[in-house]
Amino acid sequence: MNPFLAPSPLPLGYPDLDAIREEHFAPAFTAGMAEQRAEIDAITANPEPATFANTIEALERSGATLRRVSAVFFTLVSAHSTPGIRAIEAEVAPRLAAHGDAITLDPALFARIEAVPADGLDGESRRLLERHHRDAVRAGARLGADEQRRLRQLNAELSALSTEFGARLLAGANAAAVPVDDPARLDGLSADTVAAVAARGDRIALVLPTAQPALASLTDRGLREELYTASVTRGAHGDEHDTREIVLRTVALRAERAALLGHPHHASWVVEEGTAGSVEAIDEMLAKLVPVAAANARAEAAELAETAGHAIEPWDRAFHAERLRKERFDLDSAALRPYLELERVLHDGVFFAAGRLYGLTFTERHDLPLHHPDVRVFDVADDDGPLGLFVADLYARDSKRGGAWMNSFVTQSRLLGTRPVVLNTLNIARGEPTLLTIDEVRTLFHEFGHALHGLLSDVEYPTFSGTGVPRDFVEYPSQVNEMWLEDPEVLANYARHHVTGEPLPVELVERLREARRFGEGTATTEYLAATLLDLAWHRLGPDARVDDVLAFEADALAAAGVDVPSAPPRYRSTYFNHVFGGGYSAGYYSYIWSEVLDADTVDWFAENGGLSRPNGDTFRRELLSRGGAVDPMEAYRAFRGRDPELAPLLTRRGLLG
Repeated sequence: MNPFLAPSPLPLGYPDLDAIREEHFAPAFTAGMAEQRAEIDAITANPEPATFANTIEALERSGATLRRVSAVFFTLVSAHSTPGIRAIEAEVAPRLAAHGDAITLDPALFARIEAVPADGLDGESRRLLERHHRDAVRAGARLGADEQRRLRQLNAELSALSTEFGARLLAGANAAAVPVDDPARLDGLSADTVAAVAARGDRIALVLPTAQPALASLTDRGLREELYTASVTRGAHGDEHDTREIVLRTVALRAERAALLGHPHHASWVVEEGTAGSVEAIDEMLAKLVPVAAANARAEAAELAETAGHAIEPWDRAFHAERLRKERFDLDSAALRPYLELERVLHDGVFFAAGRLYGLTFTERHDLPLHHPDVRVFDVADDDGPLGLFVADLYARDSKRGGAWMNSFVTQSRLLGTRPVVLNTLNIARGEPTLLTIDEVRTLFHEFGHALHGLLSDVEYPTFSGTGVPRDFVEYPSQVNEMWLEDPEVLANYARHHVTGEPLPVELVERLREARRFGEGTATTEYLAATLLDLAWHRLGPDARVDDVLAFEADALAAAGVDVPSAPPRYRSTYFNHVFGGGYSAGYYSYIWSEVLDADTVDWFAENGGLSRPNGDTFRRELLSRGGAVDPMEAYRAFRGRDPELAPLLTRRGLLG
């Protein structure tokens, strides 16, 4: 019996992970694609005139088996990969791309979609009809047969390349962990970090971004340089983990596909469906940020050079910035960690804020199967009763890709009668106890913001559920949720010494707030460099020819004015997984675009009394619950009463002067 071929017997459709084996995935994918193909054929063969119910709703209901197997499989691909899982992914990814194309490019289905009358539909239903029509057109439904054939080839190869990029990056990052033959070289690291290095065979593991956390603490400058070099050269060693040819091939194929679909480049095609509307609108926003951010980053490096007594290399910046931060604000990041114990942060911080804002309660349960022993599951309820399930997979391991993210086993939909089962996956180093950095606390709040977007969804159709919004809007609710980590009531509740229970001293709290904008020029420049690099790659037309990835990258950063040696891009091309292994191609700008809305929303909460149930209910009703069922910017205007303003973001990042 293949457990994917019937609905899970467990609560809310939670997958029966104890019954699932690797050998179930391939046949379940085959069966799921065949099932959905039959469902689409039934829609197109229906002799009745096309209606919303027999065409659009039927399309929304299709693919139940495929949804079940995909949700579990791609969770494991990212969070608990094995050689067997990676082999299945390589085999099934192009088949899934071809299956999707067969549906979106089905001329009979497109004809029925075009024939569905919009008269009498409610707002969400009309929006869904428009969405399916738009997606079909964007996918090439109006192309000729030869062009569609080429489009299918492009999509299949791009899917395979994305899979291969992720696999090489994971293997390459594990292989590039920096060996340390003398424990004395680890001076400056906390005891639990030293223990984590020992547990990994006396090797410092790499996290996904360019900036490695240990760079802020290691006193051994030579080891800092080794660690930095290992980080920025991932995927560029000419070995089996090299990703450069994947980058070049991916960019070329995306440009060709965009031209087939009537766009000058891939960025134009991507941005068309976002809230930004055009690449030019993104350029206008970035043009206001880049010069002042880069100038501040260079000034910060010059200031650090004075205190260090030598020029600041990229591997020096975090180390000397941490010391200057401590001197200027009498704030040592390591001194905060004893007050930031994971369990307290989760229960008395993240969950507490959600309770105060939305009336949510969280009850851990131990009766459901897990995809790894580290994973935990919580019942989530509100005033009206059970709401969904929250799955937390917080600890780092070799089988998990770097970074942090949210995904779902089940999405909310009134049409399907489903309630949400959402996951947060992070990469926190386990300790006894596990003490966090302030950045890890921020990540925990951030990802839970995505989880709330899924948990509080209240839409009819699965297409619009939770985070089913444009890419440049999806980060907005998660970034808003970050504000609560420094809220006085929330901070006082969770920031307590893990041994004594004493609260984080008030003076430390004040200095933490004062220090918030310290180094923002560098942080903003690092982010903008990655954003502009992404856009540079994806503004190439189909006739452009690039032979050297690293040379193109250097030229692009210089042309954009973000070639600041002390502030390298958050991700370089060869390990830019968001863009070449994930769904953010030409969309990495989304974080700063969303932060404009986020900063303006933080001001709204402050103007209306901050952490309160009425404020939470308003934000939930107007934004979190709506998913993609309404135009995101219309939802924002309904919430804020006006269009967003840029000034709050500039103030937050210290970029006004």
